[in-house]
Amino acid sequence: MRKKLVAGNWKMNKTFLTANELIKELKGKLTKDDLEKVEVVICPPFTSIYSAKKLLEGSGLKLGAQNVFHKDEGAFTGEISAPMLKSFDCNYVIIGHSERRQIFNETNHLINLKVKNAVKNNLFVILCVGETIEQREEKIHKKIVDEQVTLCLRDLSKEDAGKNIIIAYEPVWAIGTGKTATPEQANEMHIGIRKSLENIFGKDIAEGIRILYGGSVNEKNSAEIFAKSDIDGGLIGGASLKSDNFTSIVKSAI
Repeated sequence: MRKKLVAGNWKMNKTFLTANELIKELKGKLTKDDLEKVEVVICPPFTSIYSAKKLLEGSGLKLGAQNVFHKDEGAFTGEISAPMLKSFDCNYVIIGHSERRQIFNETNHLINLKVKNAVKNNLFVILCVGETIEQREEKIHKKIVDEQVTLCLRDLSKEDAGKNIIIAYEPVWAIGTGKTATPEQANEMHIGIRKSLENIFGKDIAEGIRILYGGSVNEKNSAEIFAKSDIDGGLIGGASLKSDNFTSIVKSAI
């Protein structure tokens, strides 16, 4: 059985103080029993990584980052490296989010470099893949997502993939738009992604990799989405910024 995972991507929200407040609220609402049944990761802005580390100690909540550079050090102004994240006990990182692809023009090649460097530093990678509305309407969405999975995981060993890789399927057309793929549409894509993983790493590895859904999941639709066969949790955006909503989503994964 793949343990469900729910990750909160706070994006460019929350100041140092309001991030601390949200973490304290989550600690008060998610029990140890909840966190034994569902893996929960919060991904605040970099400015709150250190304070989050201190607040999360002993809580059972895991700490993640929203991005990472593909080199360990050097003259790369403004970037954050994997060793920097590890020094704060930040063990998860989101790579290849659609906003990074669209706004910052990150390519599959660059994302692949980031994935390999993150894995080298023993970070758990939440690799985001997904299609635009135009690609879905052109009926090339499955091909696009298969290419993203294949190219972004190129040259990764079976061992590293099985140990360090988590996939997040995020239909770009369902992020921040209020639109959501039906549970059936989402599960169909998850099954396709697992087939792509099987083609690369073999059936045994593919069956063990968790695939999260990341398209406008909220407290009202999460239970139905998480009940599907190949949906192993969610990458939550806006709904992760309110403790009541995020707590409800986590508990629906139990």
